[in-house]
Amino acid sequence: MWRLTCVSLALLLCVQVCGQAPLNTRIVGGVDASEGSWPWQISLHSSNFGGHFCGGSLINNEWVLTAAHCLPGVSASSLRVYLGRRTQQGVNANEISRNVTSIIVHNSYDRNTNNNDIALLQLSSAVTFNNYIRPVCLAAQNSVFPSGTSSWITGWGDIQSGVSLPSPGILQETMVPVVANDQCNTLLGSGSVTSNMMCAGLMEGGKDTCQGDSGGPMVSKQCSVWVQSGITSWGYGCADPNAPGVYTSVSQYQIWITNNIGQNLPGFVTFSPTSTCQSVSTTSPTSTTSPTTTKTTTTPKTSTTLRPATTTLSPNQASNSCQGRCGERSDFRNRCNCNHRCLINCCWDYKKLCSKGWMKSVCSVMAQTTCLCITSTRMYK
Repeated sequence: MWRLTCVSLALLLCVQVCGQAPLNTRIVGGVDASEGSWPWQISLHSSNFGGHFCGGSLINNEWVLTAAHCLPGVSASSLRVYLGRRTQQGVNANEISRNVTSIIVHNSYDRNTNNNDIALLQLSSAVTFNNYIRPVCLAAQNSVFPSGTSSWITGWGDIQSGVSLPSPGILQETMVPVVANDQCNTLLGSGSVTSNMMCAGLMEGGKDTCQGDSGGPMVSKQCSVWVQSGITSWGYGCADPNAPGVYTSVSQYQIWITNNIGQNLPGFVTFSPTSTCQSVSTTSPTSTTSPTTTKTTTTPKTSTTLRPATTTLSPNQASNSCQGRCGERSDFRNRCNCNHRCLINCCWDYKKLCSKGWMKSVCSVMAQTTCLCITSTRMYK
């Protein structure tokens, strides 16, 4: 009885803490976020590449949720997580940072289709919550986000394809509506959006995530609680018309997250358009299947093509301009990850950016693998 009471109390405390942003009163088409507006937003850095390359969300005091495709061949020891950060340059008075002790990538993550694009990072030590650092609530299984649901996306990624967020690199925010999966599949290609994904964006374009925003949260508000519905995953271009962004659907992974974290569980909230404020509560998964995990050591590879670039640059210019090809939303600067679905467009993209002779030889040798901008070894920003 005592144990049951403690569990119930823990769930109550969790739902009171998660999803709260007391200070909340660009992304493509976005605006500067105010200090503390999104206290679960983290910035992921790697000593291998230097600087910010992906986002993520704090889900309890020692775990971060992010995208699997952010972690290609990256060791935990090379990662550092920044919390309470607003700007990428200058001083952040409310910032703290932690090393990463463990990387858990969904073992069914498919880098060719971006299905199951989800990962967990364990922090080196627990953080203390305050107005600037707090966990987000996660969408529980059976959550429903109908078409049109207002959703907020945040990050430090490019403000348009190939254009970095200008200094001092202030966290950007914008609101986009959910787009139904069947409509999204019609727009992006039948079968490209699975049941483990969800879409959001404007049909006229203008607002979207972009390269550098990968792994970051998409959230919706239910009563006074912010609930994470999605993880920034992939898309065609950035903020193009009739091309919504695609996000990993968090509600599909409650059991996976619960099994891998084991204790000190995040707050899971069932999101529903018919929910009343009194009914907002944390939930437990209905199944306890064995956890499926893997440590990531693979080279990044993405699943879809961007539209061919229209600007012709010299090879030297191209070495700094080969931006996030084939749909990925992480900050890959000098590489195009090719597979059977995006090889032609990938190489066409590079043909426009680099010399024709260079492009022909590289694509013929590296088909089905990776086209690299060999004039530069800098992979991330």
